[in-house]
Amino acid sequence: MITAEGLTKKFGDKTAVQNVSFAVKPGTVTGFLGPNGAGKSTTMRMIVGLDKPTSGRTSVNGQEYRRLRAPLTEVGVLLDAKAVHTGRTARNHLRAMAATHGIPSARVDEVIELAGIGPVARKRAGKFSLGMGQRLGIASALLGDPHTLILDEPVNGLDPEGVRWVRQFVRRAASDGRTVLLSSHLMSEMAQTADHVIVMGRGQVLADASLDELVSAWTRSTVRVVSPRAADLATAVSGPDVEIISTAPGSLEIVGVPAAQIGDTAASLGIPVHELTPTNGSLEDAYLALTGDSVEYRTKEMS
Repeated sequence: MITAEGLTKKFGDKTAVQNVSFAVKPGTVTGFLGPNGAGKSTTMRMIVGLDKPTSGRTSVNGQEYRRLRAPLTEVGVLLDAKAVHTGRTARNHLRAMAATHGIPSARVDEVIELAGIGPVARKRAGKFSLGMGQRLGIASALLGDPHTLILDEPVNGLDPEGVRWVRQFVRRAASDGRTVLLSSHLMSEMAQTADHVIVMGRGQVLADASLDELVSAWTRSTVRVVSPRAADLATAVSGPDVEIISTAPGSLEIVGVPAAQIGDTAASLGIPVHELTPTNGSLEDAYLALTGDSVEYRTKEMS
């Protein structure tokens, strides 16, 4: 388990993280989301001892990271895939890491194959593409077969096959009882991967909930209806908690009434329906609604 308790980090007059508390539980994939400048990377750096908190504390499996006797075998970390000796080959980079913890060379070969970098294992890391560098970073995180994984943007630069591999790997790791903290800006990918989501904005936790709870709380479901008697149907299903928008002649967007109820009402009144399509909110919708006031640099809407 990863915990943060009252975590605050200041850089001079700027507060990057303010009174942040959360727990990342084993057996689930926890998504770590937030706009640029939200404090995610600083928080992850504090968890693994790269930044010292101004106040508060973090722990991994009940201990501060700096007190772990063999960090590689307990926590797999990917914060910056470029943090490698560019003159070393991928294999030698992993061997050097393994040597610090007495990890056998056989494990180096295992993670090379697991991460799919076998064909370039003897090439210098400085010559790697973004995607291959990312795979090497993942291999480094897996080297000690750790129970806890902290991965910052692990799919950055990966091709579709690599993205799917990361998704399947972290899901499998969680199902094995491991603790997984995963950050990403790809909402569609996070929606397929995460069980639980922590959202940060301007250095604070904005939400800490299951994926389904977050989407339910911050989005709304709509039903698109197409009917030659749309006006009659709108009258029939209207109510104090129902919102109906006419998007085009014969087309309605209805909020507050389930699709089944709309269909039953139309059938009972003999109103023909040409389309009845329920649409649920997405993680991206929920994220944008939640972080709308926490975006440091907002894109101007084009008219």
